[in-house]
Amino acid sequence: MTSVLGHLTGAEFPPQYRRWQDCRPIDLFDAPVLVSVDPEHEAIAKNITKQARYAKALFIWTDCDREGEYIGSEVRQRAIEGNPTIDVKRAIFSNSERMHVIQAAHNPVPLDDRQVNAVAARIELDLRLGASFTRFQTLTLQKLGGDLAERVISYGSCQFPTLGFVVDRYFRVKNFVPEKFWSIKVVHRREDMDVTFSWRRHHLFDRMSVVIIFERCLASRLAVVTKLQQRPTRKWRPLPLTTVELQRLGSMFLRMDSQRVMKIAEELYNKGWISYPRTETDQFDKDIDLKRLIEKQTQDHAWGPHARTLLNGAFKQPRGGRNNDQAHPPIHPVNYTAPGSLSHESHRVYEFIVRRFLACCSEDAIGQSSSVEIDYGGEIFLASGLLVLQKNYLLVYPYEKWESSQQLPDFREGESFEPTEANITDGETSAPDYLTEPELISLMDANGIGTDATMAEHIEKIKVREYVMTHSRYRGGDGASTGGRGNRGGQGGRGGGSAGGGNSVRQFIPTNLGVALIEGYNSIGFETSLGKPFLRKEMEIKMRQICGGTKSRHDFIQETLDEYRGVLIRTQQQVDLLKAVRRISRLETR
Repeated sequence: MTSVLGHLTGAEFPPQYRRWQDCRPIDLFDAPVLVSVDPEHEAIAKNITKQARYAKALFIWTDCDREGEYIGSEVRQRAIEGNPTIDVKRAIFSNSERMHVIQAAHNPVPLDDRQVNAVAARIELDLRLGASFTRFQTLTLQKLGGDLAERVISYGSCQFPTLGFVVDRYFRVKNFVPEKFWSIKVVHRREDMDVTFSWRRHHLFDRMSVVIIFERCLASRLAVVTKLQQRPTRKWRPLPLTTVELQRLGSMFLRMDSQRVMKIAEELYNKGWISYPRTETDQFDKDIDLKRLIEKQTQDHAWGPHARTLLNGAFKQPRGGRNNDQAHPPIHPVNYTAPGSLSHESHRVYEFIVRRFLACCSEDAIGQSSSVEIDYGGEIFLASGLLVLQKNYLLVYPYEKWESSQQLPDFREGESFEPTEANITDGETSAPDYLTEPELISLMDANGIGTDATMAEHIEKIKVREYVMTHSRYRGGDGASTGGRGNRGGQGGRGGGSAGGGNSVRQFIPTNLGVALIEGYNSIGFETSLGKPFLRKEMEIKMRQICGGTKSRHDFIQETLDEYRGVLIRTQQQVDLLKAVRRISRLETR
């Protein structure tokens, strides 16, 4: 038995293509690609080759996803070098429960070379596209001098759409023009309670129309109760935890950047405290003994009482989501560790994972909602109330809130009353906020930009390249900026610093260079801009087609290269539009 540490091999161009000045960027679309063992993994590869000489069979237990299949193929290749006749099989498993592992061991299958080809194609395309566009951008813009003279201006097919999301939100904020609106508020006092009725129209942007409607309400004098409703309601307990949700919610609730959350989660996994933290699965297999995992958490003074309550009859089978990568179960605790054995940040991540797991195994929160609808001068107004009856999962999951609101006094359907108060109110629309990290992760996930394992890396990359900066907006106060050159939205140092915890919300603001790159490509007028997610999303769809056997690796690579080759040629022809980066990058912060 032996092991590997991620990918064994790497892809690169031959020596004659490695010096940037020795070939044109577009030549990299057709240059040979060499795949060889990474020097740092040479010892691991030699060990596999050596061990294969004394074996009849190789049984691969890498992750049951595309990347795991590709790593399995790398292991297979090294083994065949030592023993060309070795029989190679792989295990299909998604968790480490004893019976599941035994079943996988009894049912080995060949490696899925379609998945291997999909990953191999992606690796080749990432190399060709990243290298060609990075060289083109860097060599073109460095000639402009100034702060661009020594800068590497990198490109990545996931990196640029990620930056595009940030820039798009920035312009929505910058170009926002507030609009004045008016509304009508009705208040009625009954049983020592002031009941506020909201206008079903919400508001109108024409003041005179609101005044006319308001006068009609006053003229009618009486409001009539047209509908009463009381019904049970519930707040659904959360789904089992995926990698994307861990990154998104860790940024939202723990105030850590997604890359930090993932690094801590991997440390917890390596120490045996949690399951594998890179998974798309949001449903537990029926053969996982969840109660055994809950029992391990009963000794904790904070959430132990809730765990004991679940074991004493309150346990509910977790809800099942729509995703199952067939490789790993949802993220969950596998062992208990006391708070003092972990660092402060590690304990916070571990606590969140434990509480999320216990919440999944709890009952939904239960309440009762009530609503009253009135007709006042031909206009409909509504009041509603909520009474929380049983908090259930919320008792162990403080990251979500569901509180009782105003309680409604007794009304009777058909009764009339004269409202205590009726007023015209005014306001204006407000600009959206800059993009937060949870929002950015959600956009990347929805548009197929990156995988659950790489999203945090793409976000970190646009910070390190100084295409964006992070701004910590504190509740009730101003923020501080970190990352980037401080060209926009505040002063910041180089690199990608992370905002602290507390009550801060991390927002992304593009630097002038980040804005210029996206706007430069957008101005060229591509049908699908490099700053939009569509090209990368199309690549992901075609990779799935390779896995499904409906597209070949060769066709996928050629189609994608032809599309990007056209983009590069047109960009070279209209390079002056991209060079506008010089003017934009010299702007001072306003």
